[in-house]
Amino acid sequence: MYVLGNFVEALVRYQDEESGLWYQVVDKGEQPDNWLETSGSCLFVYTIAKAVKMGIAGEAAAAAAKKGYEGLIHVLERDERGRLVLPDICIGTSAGDYENYVTRPRVNNDLHGVGAFVMACVEMQSIL
Repeated sequence: MYVLGNFVEALVRYQDEESGLWYQVVDKGEQPDNWLETSGSCLFVYTIAKAVKMGIAGEAAAAAAKKGYEGLIHVLERDERGRLVLPDICIGTSAGDYENYVTRPRVNNDLHGVGAFVMACVEMQSIL
C-alpha cells in the first residue's frame, strides 16, 4: 500500500496542469516534442481513483483523478456517425530512449487505449 501511495503522489506531481492529462514521457512535459498521451492518462486516472477508493490516497489525489477524467472527456471526439473517438493513443512501445517515445505513432481508438478509458470511467464512478 505504501508503494501505491508514493506512486500516486508522483503521478499527481507530473500531471499537466492545463489539460489534466499526462505526457508520453511523463517527467519531460516541458519538452516541445513531447505530447499528451491518452491511454497512459486513462491508466493513471484509473490507478489514482482506485487508490482513493481504497483509502490509500486522499483528497488531493481525488482532485487529480477528477481533473484527469475531465481532461479525457474534453479530448474525446466524434466520428461521422457520432461514435466516440479517443485520440492520441500511442500504438505501443518497447524500452527505448526519449526520441523513441516521442516519435511513436499515434492512433485513434486503439483497443488498449479504449479499454483503459473504460476502466477509468468505471473506477471514477466510485469517487465522483
